[in-house]
Amino acid sequence: MKLSQNFSLRELTASQTAERKGISNQPSDEHIENLKLLCVNVLQKIRNEFGIVSISSGYRSPALCEAIGSKSTSQHALGQAADFECYGVDNRELFNWITMNLEFDQAILEFYTGEADSGWIHVSFNEDNNRRETLRAYRDENNKVIYAQI
Repeated sequence: MKLSQNFSLRELTASQTAERKGISNQPSDEHIENLKLLCVNVLQKIRNEFGIVSISSGYRSPALCEAIGSKSTSQHALGQAADFECYGVDNRELFNWITMNLEFDQAILEFYTGEADSGWIHVSFNEDNNRRETLRAYRDENNKVIYAQI
Protein backbone atom coordinates (compact mmCIF):
# COMPACT_ATOMS: atom_id res chain seq x y z
CA MET A 1 0.00 0.00 0.00
CA LYS A 2 1.34 3.42 -0.97
CA LEU A 3 1.18 6.14 1.70
CA SER A 4 2.61 8.82 -0.59
CA GLN A 5 4.46 8.97 -3.90
CA ASN A 6 7.61 7.31 -2.50
CA PHE A 7 6.61 5.72 0.80
CA SER A 8 4.86 2.42 1.45
CA LEU A 9 3.06 1.01 4.46
CA ARG A 10 5.59 -1.83 4.58
CA GLU A 11 8.45 0.66 4.89
CA LEU A 12 6.75 2.49 7.77
CA THR A 13 5.89 -0.71 9.69
CA ALA A 14 9.08 -2.74 9.18
CA SER A 15 10.67 -3.88 12.43
CA GLN A 16 13.40 -6.46 12.95
CA THR A 17 12.47 -6.62 16.64
CA ALA A 18 8.84 -7.42 15.80
CA GLU A 19 9.95 -10.12 13.36
CA ARG A 20 12.42 -11.68 15.82
CA LYS A 21 9.93 -11.68 18.71
CA GLY A 22 6.82 -12.57 16.69
CA ILE A 23 5.08 -9.31 17.57
CA SER A 24 2.31 -8.04 15.33
CA ASN A 25 3.04 -4.56 14.04
CA GLN A 26 -0.13 -4.13 11.98
CA PRO A 27 -1.62 -0.63 12.26
CA SER A 28 -5.34 0.08 12.41
CA ASP A 29 -7.10 2.06 9.67
CA GLU A 30 -6.81 5.19 11.84
CA HIS A 31 -3.07 4.62 12.26
CA ILE A 32 -2.70 4.15 8.49
CA GLU A 33 -4.46 7.47 7.89
CA ASN A 34 -2.04 9.12 10.35
CA LEU A 35 0.91 7.53 8.52
CA LYS A 36 -0.41 8.91 5.21
CA LEU A 37 -0.57 12.40 6.72
CA LEU A 38 2.98 12.06 8.06
CA CYS A 39 4.27 10.87 4.70
CA VAL A 40 2.47 13.46 2.57
CA ASN A 41 3.11 16.45 4.83
CA VAL A 42 6.63 15.68 6.06
CA LEU A 43 8.53 12.66 4.73
CA GLN A 44 7.68 13.11 1.04
CA LYS A 45 8.71 16.77 1.19
CA ILE A 46 12.03 15.77 2.77
CA ARG A 47 12.57 13.16 0.05
CA ASN A 48 11.78 15.71 -2.66
CA GLU A 49 14.43 18.04 -1.21
CA PHE A 50 17.18 15.61 -0.13
CA GLY A 51 16.63 12.31 -1.93
CA ILE A 52 16.36 8.92 -0.25
CA VAL A 53 14.95 8.95 3.28
CA SER A 54 15.99 5.91 5.30
CA ILE A 55 13.31 5.08 7.88
CA SER A 56 14.66 3.33 10.97
CA SER A 57 11.36 3.37 12.86
CA GLY A 58 7.83 4.35 11.89
CA TYR A 59 4.65 2.82 13.29
CA ARG A 60 5.13 0.73 16.45
CA SER A 61 2.31 -1.31 17.94
CA PRO A 62 1.89 -0.99 21.73
CA ALA A 63 3.45 -4.47 22.13
CA LEU A 64 6.45 -3.45 20.02
CA CYS A 65 6.82 -0.22 22.02
CA GLU A 66 6.95 -2.29 25.20
CA ALA A 67 9.46 -4.72 23.68
CA ILE A 68 11.91 -1.94 22.83
CA GLY A 69 11.44 0.00 26.07
CA SER A 70 9.36 2.80 24.56
CA LYS A 71 6.04 4.10 25.87
CA SER A 72 2.81 2.77 24.36
CA THR A 73 1.64 6.41 24.34
CA SER A 74 4.43 7.34 21.91
CA GLN A 75 3.39 9.10 18.71
CA HIS A 76 4.97 6.11 16.93
CA ALA A 77 2.12 3.99 18.37
CA LEU A 78 -0.39 6.40 16.82
CA GLY A 79 1.22 6.31 13.38
CA GLN A 80 2.20 9.96 13.75
CA ALA A 81 6.01 9.69 13.98
CA ALA A 82 9.08 8.36 12.22
CA ASP A 83 12.81 8.21 12.91
CA PHE A 84 15.04 8.55 9.85
CA GLU A 85 18.18 9.82 8.17
CA CYS A 86 19.06 11.03 4.70
CA TYR A 87 22.44 9.49 3.88
CA GLY A 88 25.00 12.06 2.85
CA VAL A 89 23.14 14.87 4.65
CA ASP A 90 24.33 16.17 8.02
CA ASN A 91 21.53 15.49 10.51
CA ARG A 92 21.81 19.02 11.96
CA GLU A 93 21.38 20.48 8.46
CA LEU A 94 18.39 18.20 7.89
CA PHE A 95 16.87 19.16 11.26
CA ASN A 96 17.31 22.88 10.50
CA TRP A 97 15.67 22.51 7.07
CA ILE A 98 12.69 20.66 8.57
CA THR A 99 12.13 23.24 11.29
CA MET A 100 12.35 26.15 8.83
CA ASN A 101 10.29 24.65 5.98
CA LEU A 102 7.73 22.13 7.20
CA GLU A 103 4.69 21.88 9.42
CA PHE A 104 5.32 19.34 12.22
CA ASP A 105 4.35 18.50 15.77
CA GLN A 106 7.78 17.54 17.13
CA ALA A 107 11.21 17.56 15.55
CA ILE A 108 13.90 15.94 17.67
CA LEU A 109 17.60 15.85 16.81
CA GLU A 110 18.45 12.58 18.54
CA PHE A 111 21.96 11.73 19.77
CA TYR A 112 23.73 14.07 17.36
CA THR A 113 27.39 14.60 18.34
CA GLY A 114 28.47 17.08 15.70
CA GLU A 115 29.57 14.34 13.33
CA ALA A 116 27.55 14.55 10.12
CA ASP A 117 26.30 10.95 10.28
CA SER A 118 25.69 10.78 14.04
CA GLY A 119 22.23 10.31 15.47
CA TRP A 120 18.99 10.60 13.58
CA ILE A 121 15.87 12.75 13.24
CA HIS A 122 12.53 12.04 14.90
CA VAL A 123 9.61 13.94 13.41
CA SER A 124 5.90 13.74 14.13
CA PHE A 125 2.84 15.21 12.48
CA ASN A 126 -0.58 15.65 14.00
CA GLU A 127 -3.55 16.49 11.80
CA ASP A 128 -4.70 19.08 14.31
CA ASN A 129 -2.73 21.49 16.46
CA ASN A 130 0.92 20.84 15.57
CA ARG A 131 3.07 22.27 18.37
CA ARG A 132 6.24 22.88 16.30
CA GLU A 133 8.26 21.66 19.30
CA THR A 134 12.01 21.42 18.64
CA LEU A 135 14.16 19.27 20.92
CA ARG A 136 17.46 17.48 21.09
CA ALA A 137 17.96 14.14 22.80
CA TYR A 138 21.22 13.17 24.47
CA ARG A 139 22.49 11.01 27.32
CA ASP A 140 23.70 12.58 30.57
CA GLU A 141 26.62 11.33 32.67
CA ASN A 142 24.34 8.62 34.16
CA ASN A 143 23.33 7.43 30.65
CA LYS A 144 19.81 8.81 31.15
CA VAL A 145 18.14 10.21 28.04
CA ILE A 146 17.52 13.93 28.33
CA TYR A 147 15.26 15.96 26.02
CA ALA A 148 16.12 19.66 25.87
CA GLN A 149 14.47 22.48 23.97
CA ILE A 150 16.40 23.89 21.02
